[in-house]
Amino acid sequence: MEERPTAAQFRKLTVAERILLVQDIWDSIAEDQESLKVTDDQRKELDRRIDASSASPGEGASWEEIKKRLKASRW
Repeated sequence: MEERPTAAQFRKLTVAERILLVQDIWDSIAEDQESLKVTDDQRKELDRRIDASSASPGEGASWEEIKKRLKASRW
């Protein structure tokens, strides 16, 4: 078994390289769908959220709106 990289080794990578690494890791997880079983409770919660969103499509905020608010709240 290969030795696991350390946080210090990751920090030697550029931000762009670390982002690509995270994307590769995420893609590898997504490819292994069998290990991503959703429990009955999780499925019920997802269905509840979908129903709530469908019932009130005007509520909430877009990702762009949220980013603007977050940026505005910084010092």
